Amino acid sequence: MTKETHPIPPIRKIAILGAGAMGGAYAAMLNSVNAFDTTFVARGPRAERLAQDGLVVNGKTLKLPVVQPDHAAAPAELVIVALKDHHLNDALDDLKPLVGEQTTIISIMNGLESEAIIGEGYGPEKLLLSIAVGIDALRDGNRISYSNPGKILFGKTRNKEISPRVRQLQETFTRAGIPYETPEDMQRTLWWKFMINVGMNQASAVMRAPYGVFQTSQDARALMRALMQEVISLAKASDVNLSEADIEDWCAILQTLSPNGKTSMLQDIEAGRQTEVDVFAGKVVALGRERGIATPVNAAMLHAIRVLECGTL
Repeated sequence: MTKETHPIPPIRKIAILGAGAMGGAYAAMLNSVNAFDTTFVARGPRAERLAQDGLVVNGKTLKLPVVQPDHAAAPAELVIVALKDHHLNDALDDLKPLVGEQTTIISIMNGLESEAIIGEGYGPEKLLLSIAVGIDALRDGNRISYSNPGKILFGKTRNKEISPRVRQLQETFTRAGIPYETPEDMQRTLWWKFMINVGMNQASAVMRAPYGVFQTSQDARALMRALMQEVISLAKASDVNLSEADIEDWCAILQTLSPNGKTSMLQDIEAGRQTEVDVFAGKVVALGRERGIATPVNAAMLHAIRVLECGTL
């Protein structure tokens, strides 16, 4: 990793790869501040639709410039990757015109592997570990709505001392009014978000249940907890300090979300799109095999959600 010893200038140009619910919501938040030059990165028909129709976020039209990978572009100071896991490899090269020596990249994707994939392509020194939690964004066509902006947690793997690159991003989110936090142990934070996704996303998808069901139903929360507890067992075997208390921390956040809000996986099921079950239950089952830890609840969920994806029910 390159050691950062000098202050980094304020972020001005921001590129967002992924214009789904979260990418669109954060694009709108950033675009509301005149200090930033915010663009989407896309290609083909997707780029044409974004350029022509834009997005409608919380009832307001959002039309941003769209950078296509075959167009000349100056590097951005910040790149935010907000894709689904199965789109990352195909879209990664689209960032080439926008990544320079001073570019910081964060991924608000689900799962445990996107940072390693992006870092291999563009250099791990440009990556800050990051998760988005608590945002209840919904997408219907080009319309996106959210009532809770949630919080972005980011930093280097360890943040006992705040690096210039981390401080630069803190200042950016402060200017944009985006809630954030820099945990001391980001590796633990990544696993905490993975635990949430494995439990919340999958249970909501298989039961077709919005957040309100989990806020009121002990049975819904019981399934969510069973899925999460298997992640906790794997985390302990990986020297990551997760515990039952971390489930309680999530339950407190859950109560703040819109009862009508839906997880990204439930939105995918309802829209007939491919889900991220392979990076949730699939990853849990694979890690369980490697470490000799039983993961029967996630194994069952993996099969159930694959059936739902096929539209056979």
